[in-house]
Amino acid sequence: MAGKEAYALLKWKTSLQKHNRSLLSSWTFYPVNNATNVSFYSKIKISPCAWFGIQCNPAKRVISINLSTVGLKGNLKSLSTLDLSKNKLNGSIPFSFGNLTNLAIMYLYRNSLSASIPPVIGNLKFLYHLDLSENQLSGSIPPTLGNLSNLAVLHLYGNSLSGSIPSIIGNLKSLFYLHLSSNQLSGSIPISLGNLSNLVVLHLFENSLFGSIPSILGNLKMLLHLGLSTNHLSGVIPLSIGNLNNLIGLYLYDNQLSVGEIPIEIGKLSSLNYLVLNGNQLYGNLPRALGSLTELEYLDLSTNKLGNSIPETLGNLLKLHYLNLSNNQFRKGFPVELEKLIQLSELDLSLNILEGKIPCEICNMESLEKLNLSHNNFSGLIPSCFEGMHGLSCIDVSYNELRGPIPNSRIFQYDPMEALQGNKGLCGDIKGFQSCNATFTPHKQISKRKWFIIVFPLLGALSLSVLAMGTFFILRRREGPSSENRVNCVTNQGLLSILTFEGKILYEEIVRATNGFDVKYCIGIGGQGSVYKAKLTSGEILAVKKFHSLWPCEMVPQPEFVNEIKTLTELRHRSIVKFYGFCSHPRNSFLVYEYLERGSLATILSNDGAIEEFNWTVRMNVIRSVANALSYMHHDCFPPIVHRDISSKNVLLCLDYEARVSDFGIAKFLKPDSSNCTELVGTFGYIAPELVYTMKVTEKCDVYSFGVLALEVIKGDHPRDFISSISSSSSNRNISLNEILDPRLPTPPQNVQDELISIVEVAFLCLNESPESRPPMHTVCQLL
Repeated sequence: MAGKEAYALLKWKTSLQKHNRSLLSSWTFYPVNNATNVSFYSKIKISPCAWFGIQCNPAKRVISINLSTVGLKGNLKSLSTLDLSKNKLNGSIPFSFGNLTNLAIMYLYRNSLSASIPPVIGNLKFLYHLDLSENQLSGSIPPTLGNLSNLAVLHLYGNSLSGSIPSIIGNLKSLFYLHLSSNQLSGSIPISLGNLSNLVVLHLFENSLFGSIPSILGNLKMLLHLGLSTNHLSGVIPLSIGNLNNLIGLYLYDNQLSVGEIPIEIGKLSSLNYLVLNGNQLYGNLPRALGSLTELEYLDLSTNKLGNSIPETLGNLLKLHYLNLSNNQFRKGFPVELEKLIQLSELDLSLNILEGKIPCEICNMESLEKLNLSHNNFSGLIPSCFEGMHGLSCIDVSYNELRGPIPNSRIFQYDPMEALQGNKGLCGDIKGFQSCNATFTPHKQISKRKWFIIVFPLLGALSLSVLAMGTFFILRRREGPSSENRVNCVTNQGLLSILTFEGKILYEEIVRATNGFDVKYCIGIGGQGSVYKAKLTSGEILAVKKFHSLWPCEMVPQPEFVNEIKTLTELRHRSIVKFYGFCSHPRNSFLVYEYLERGSLATILSNDGAIEEFNWTVRMNVIRSVANALSYMHHDCFPPIVHRDISSKNVLLCLDYEARVSDFGIAKFLKPDSSNCTELVGTFGYIAPELVYTMKVTEKCDVYSFGVLALEVIKGDHPRDFISSISSSSSNRNISLNEILDPRLPTPPQNVQDELISIVEVAFLCLNESPESRPPMHTVCQLL
C-alpha cells in the first residue's frame, strides 16, 4: 500500500517543471532503474513517510503533504476539473484560479471559504459547472460571472452573499440550473432572468428579495422547479405562471403575496406535483381549476386569507398525499368529495370556520395517518367509523361543538386530552370527560387509571386495533380498594416467567433495575428515546428503550412508539433485534428488547481498541446479515416494510459480532397502489437523494442506505468522499480497493480481497442515483 502511494507521488513529481525536480531529491526509490510499474512499487517495502514534506499516520498511510517552502511551479493551464469540495479549506478563493483558463468544472462546495468571490473567475470562458455552495462567502455576486457563456450550472447557495442579483446573469443562455438560495440577497428579481430559456431549476429561496414576481418568468418554458419562498415578495402571482407547462414544483411560501386571488391559470400546470403557497396573504375563493392538477401530490395553502367553501373539485386530486388548508377563513361544511383521496396521509383543516357534521365518508380515506379538524364549528357526533381506521396515528378535533360518546378507538383512548377538549358535549370513559352512563355533574372528578400493556410476539401475530386478542395482556388497576388482576403465562423462558406476576410487578422491576431510568444505566440516546441496560433479579439483562415524552401529562405513547410495536411484531428474523414486549404507562412508555453486548456498529467502528477483533471476515458477515434482514423485510413481508433509517447506529452487535438491525420507530409499511409519500426522515448521510425531491419512499431508499453502510463497514468511517466521487463520475473502476480499506487493519489475503471487491462493487450498484437502477435486496443477497 505504501508502495502504491509512493508511485503516485513520483508520478506527480514527473509532471513538475524540470528545474524543480532536484528540490524533491528525497522523493526516490533505490534502485529505481528497473522499477517502471505500480506492481513493482506495491511489492517493495520502502515507505514515502521519510520523504521531505510528507506526513503519515501510525499505519504508514500518507495523510498530508506540505511543500510550501519548496517554491514549486506547477503548470495547470490544461486543468479541466478542479474538485476541492467537502474539505476544511478556509480563507479566500485564490485570485490565481483565474489563470486556469481551460477549467470546465470547479467544485469548492462545503468548505469554510470566506471573503468575496474573485471577479477573475469571469475569465474562465470554458467553465461549465461552478459550485461554491455551503461556504462563508460574502460580498456581492461579481457581474463578471455574466461572461461565462458556457456555464450550465451555477450553485452559490448556503453563503452570506449580499446585494442584488446582477442582471447580467440573464446573459448566461446555456444556464439550466441556477441555485442562489440561503444567502442575504436583496433587491428585486431581475427581469433579465426571463432570457434563460434553457433554465430547468431556479431556486432563490431564503433571501431578502422584494418587489413583485416578474411576469417574464412565464417565458421559462423548460422550468421544472421554481423556488422563491421565504423572501419579502409582494403583489400578485402573475398569470404567466400558467405558461410553465413542465413545472413540477412551485414554491412561493412565506412571502407577502396579497394583492389578488390564486389565479385560475395555475390550473394549466398539468405536470405539477408540489404547490406550496402557505404563509402569504392570499384571499378570495379557492379556484375550482385546482381540481385539474391531477398529478398533484403535495398541496399547502395554509396561513392565508382564503374563504368561502372548499371546492369539491379537490376530490379529483387522486395522487394527493398531503393537504393543508389550515388557518384560513373557509366556511360551510366538509366536502364529502374528499373521500376519494385514498392516498392522502395528512389532512389539516384546522383554524377555519367550517361547520356541520364530520361526515362518515372521511373514513374512506384509508391511507390517512394524521387528521386535524380542530378550532372549527363542527357539530354532532364524532363518526364511529374512526374505530376502523387502524392507520390513523394522530387526530385533533378539539374546540368544536361536538357531542355524544367518544368512539371506542385506540386513537382517542391514548391521544392527549388536548385532542378532544373544547367540545362541551362529549362523554366517554376517558380521563377529563363525563361518563356517558352517568348523570352529568359539572366538574366531577374521574378516578385515575393506570394501564399496563404487555405483548408476547412469540405467541402469534399482533393487531394493534384489537386490544382483546389473546396476544395482548392488559392489566388495569383502579386507585382505591379493588381486586388485583393477574396474568398467567405458561412458559419455561426466563424472561416471560416474570410475566406470571401482575404487569405492575414487571413495570416496577424494570424501573428498579434502572434506578428510575438513571442516566448511569443509559447506553444510548436517540431522537425518540433513550436506551437503558436493565438487569433483572433473575439475572437476565434486557435493553429497555424509554421514549421521550412529548405529550401533556405524559399520558400518550408517541406515534413512533406504536409504529415500532406494530412493525416488530410482524418481523421474525435472526438478523433483526428480538422484541420481548412493551409497557405503556402514564409516566413511562418503553419497549423491551434483547440486550446486545457489543452495542452499535457505529460504536465499534469508532473504537480503535476494538478494531482488531472486528476483522475483515467479521465485517463481511455483518454486511451480509444486514442485507438478509432487509431482503426479508422487502420481499418476505406483506405489505413490504421499509426501515427508512439504516445506519451504523441502528445496527447492533452481540458478543460474537452477529449483527441485528434495530430501531423501527420510523419504519413504513408500503401500501399497494399508493404513492407512499412521507416526510423526510432518517439519518443524514444515509438518505437516498430522491427523497429530498420526491418524498416518495420505496424499498430502493433502504438499498441506497445499505450501500452507504457497506462501504462504511469496509472503510471504517462514513464514505462521504467516495459517494461524491461515484455520483460525479461515470466510472467507479478508477477507485482502488486500497483507497477504501480501513487502514487500521492489516492488508487482507488475496481471497479476502476478492470478496471485498465483490462487496464494494455491489455497494456501488446500490448507490446509483437512479432508484430504478439499484438492485432489489434479494439480488443484493445473491451477489454477496
